[in-house]
Amino acid sequence: MDYNLSNLGKAKGLDMMDLLSSVWAHNTLAEIERGEGIYLYDKQGRKYIDFTSGIGVVNTGHCHPRIVRTIQEQASKLIFGQINCVIPETTLALAEALNEVTPPEINRYFFTNSGSEATEAAVKMAKFTTGKPNIIVFQGSFHGRSHLTMAMTTSKTMYRQRYQPLPSGIFVTPFPHPYRFGWDEETTVSYCMQQLEHLVKTQTAPEETAAIIIEPILGEGGYIPAPASFIQQLRQWCDRHQILLIMDEVQSGFGRSGSFFCFEQSGVLPDVIIMAKGMGSGMPIAGVASGEELMHRWNTGAHGGTYGGGNAIATAVACETVKVMQEENLPSNAQAQGAYLKQRLLGLQEEFGGRIGEIRGRGLMIGMEFVKDGQPDGVTPKEITKACAEKGLLLLTCGTYNQVIRWIPPLVVTQNEIDEALDLFESCLKQRLQA
Repeated sequence: MDYNLSNLGKAKGLDMMDLLSSVWAHNTLAEIERGEGIYLYDKQGRKYIDFTSGIGVVNTGHCHPRIVRTIQEQASKLIFGQINCVIPETTLALAEALNEVTPPEINRYFFTNSGSEATEAAVKMAKFTTGKPNIIVFQGSFHGRSHLTMAMTTSKTMYRQRYQPLPSGIFVTPFPHPYRFGWDEETTVSYCMQQLEHLVKTQTAPEETAAIIIEPILGEGGYIPAPASFIQQLRQWCDRHQILLIMDEVQSGFGRSGSFFCFEQSGVLPDVIIMAKGMGSGMPIAGVASGEELMHRWNTGAHGGTYGGGNAIATAVACETVKVMQEENLPSNAQAQGAYLKQRLLGLQEEFGGRIGEIRGRGLMIGMEFVKDGQPDGVTPKEITKACAEKGLLLLTCGTYNQVIRWIPPLVVTQNEIDEALDLFESCLKQRLQA
């Protein structure tokens, strides 16, 4: 469809961009017309390599043929059926599809629109089912931008600034990042577990703590994987204190980390899983999953929402996304291509060792941390990503100091496409660091 918008807004003396709220930040001002695989194209036909995946959303790539076909076919049959009034067939199909990729003990699903909404739903369920008021989160976490999830987000003050006071009952504990602490993994894990125990002795007792929520790989906080040993000890700690363990897999889930869900790599079973982003291949959908006994204690009518389980297009696409993930082995591709990408990035770290502090991550969720004089460098990543965008490679930064370039291409990416992106990146990197 051709959107001829050139005259819109002129009557009010406005440029088209003026019509958008200025609250949105923009990495680029590229006006995109279409997408295919890992590529985006503007109206002039210029190609961009998209290694942002819409912030981890289009794991199946832009306009995957099966996703497009599903949208077209479902739109001709049923667009919306409000789940309190009727039960769309696609909602049942999605629950069945997810039941194939979650642990056997996780077999009940609630659907909503976004990661923030799913996180709020998970917290409400934890509070309701346990009768406890408090939640523990980790330093560096990002759980959303609604009022409650802002209170749970500690990756940057900008997400909270001028909105406080925020909802109470949120307590923060250190996240195990050996590189940042300057210790080995065992020492770091031991320290963080000690600090968690100290937290429930000094700020929120187990008897008043409903759940602890963790991103198995910190997202906005810097793409930092939690050591498997920490996740395992955290599971034991939660069992000992009768506190629910909630895994926020909004960004790390749906194949991104090299397995369908990242927590699988630690061999633990969470009480609750939060999912979104890659779940819908671009359609707005999210979910909360738990076991039958826990979900059953969340009384009928205690939570709800207009669109979550009723958007038949979104649930149909999510169902097809699961099938594409399975049949095209996208988690395995993420693991293989991620290993190749990481190897090449480690080569750049060796070349610029004094400026690239750490290459870390799992699958195709990799962080590249920049330092200067031993401190986080938040300037260089911004300059490099800007230069890359000008050459047609889209990347994002993250980390408390914006010191990390994150690598999150669609999971359909090939080795040749990674080489294409890295060749562009390397030229921008060398131009900046050798200046």
